[in-house]
Amino acid sequence: MQARGLLEHFAPQALAEAESLRRSGPRPQPGELRDLCGLPWFSIDNDDTRDLDQLSWAEPLPDGGARLLVAVADVDAFVAPGEAIDNHAAANTTSVYTAAGVFPMLPLALSTDLSSLHEGQERLALVVDMSLAADGTVVGSTLYRATVLNRAKLTYDAVAAWLAEPASAPPALTDALQGVPELAAQLRLHDSIAQQLRQWRVRRGALSVRTSQARAVFDDDGRLVDLRPDEKNRAKDLIADLMIAANSATARFLAQQGFPSLRRMLSAPRRWDRIVALAASHGSTLPALPDALALDRFLAAQRAADPAGFADLSLAVVKLLGSGEYAAEQGNGATNGTTRGHFGLAVNDYAHSTAPNRRFPDLITQRLLKAALAGETPPYDAEQLALIARHCTLQEDNANRVERQVLKAAAALLLHERIGEVFDAIVTGAPSKGTFVRIARPMVEGRLVRGFEGLDVGDALRVRLVAVSAEQGHLDFERA
Repeated sequence: MQARGLLEHFAPQALAEAESLRRSGPRPQPGELRDLCGLPWFSIDNDDTRDLDQLSWAEPLPDGGARLLVAVADVDAFVAPGEAIDNHAAANTTSVYTAAGVFPMLPLALSTDLSSLHEGQERLALVVDMSLAADGTVVGSTLYRATVLNRAKLTYDAVAAWLAEPASAPPALTDALQGVPELAAQLRLHDSIAQQLRQWRVRRGALSVRTSQARAVFDDDGRLVDLRPDEKNRAKDLIADLMIAANSATARFLAQQGFPSLRRMLSAPRRWDRIVALAASHGSTLPALPDALALDRFLAAQRAADPAGFADLSLAVVKLLGSGEYAAEQGNGATNGTTRGHFGLAVNDYAHSTAPNRRFPDLITQRLLKAALAGETPPYDAEQLALIARHCTLQEDNANRVERQVLKAAAALLLHERIGEVFDAIVTGAPSKGTFVRIARPMVEGRLVRGFEGLDVGDALRVRLVAVSAEQGHLDFERA
């Protein structure tokens, strides 16, 4: 982290501020505050997550549509601009999640306590209130401040299993369903709304990819024993679809108020020619210019034809699409030299806003929203936001590099006795500095040091492990 310009420790003043907030509580906030604690709010997240950023609630409408509310933790109520906590968050801009541990953007006294939407705790929140048509179109939205109460902390795996087969609910979810009578109907309605929102985006070219991230697995004594795929499931997709809708509504709200904003962008892929070649290798033809709808039709066909190979194809496409970035929009529809939209999500207006405990852009967006709601002038102008956008993009990339290097160090510990073994692999990067491949078990990337000639992203091959270094986080392979 030090080598990448990230702070691994909080300054004493930041920790002192966090402890002071335990005693004093949130800062006074201007404007109306609605009491929505009576609604059956709930959260869905990972089993071990304690920095809960959002809750949701929905109700069906007579015309077949629905009303969807997403409540986002009011982190700005605790983090004052320019103070030590804010300075640390502004420096790192993100929490860093490594196989060796989590380095949070905010002190744990806030992110896992005061500003986390814990079950059974009354909390401050910003609510994104959306009206949806039966076809998934968001026909109206508004935002306001409110107090909320999480009635049930649910987990992705449990909800996904229950949605697939209600009789398979684990004990914790069964207890929650019994304790909150409205919860079962809420989960079914949320699942239906998410599918409608997803289909609305798919009709406009949203990409149906299926990728996995590696998750470190430890035994009871704390020893690393595996790196396993952290697979997507129906509940994760559900939350993702709801958050995309809320982030888009947030961006539109700021634009309607004439406020500048931070946008999350993904331009049309620079390596579209390689995506075209990848499709051709599967017997499909894509147009010469980037076309999200055509790409998604190809992906859907491949998912049906080769379910087992779809994850590798998805990984190749995601790598070729490139990384997203942050950009400042001036409030009049113009951005700082980039296009407005997000190619992969098929949305034009998109601002990260639903994870302020772990992403600095979301905290910046929250401050803009609260100023707009209070009738105040924007706390940042477009020039300031442009500088913040560039820094957030840089630090996100640095955090990703740290996470990858520590993951490789963990994999090196697992693989140090397996030098010489051969693995199935897929090429994930062919930059000027070297060709990289990913193996599946354990799921990790390494550098191809011999036999890389003629390879490109998406190519499948067999590789032999030739060297590892846990200290440097290096894995070296050769073509087998």
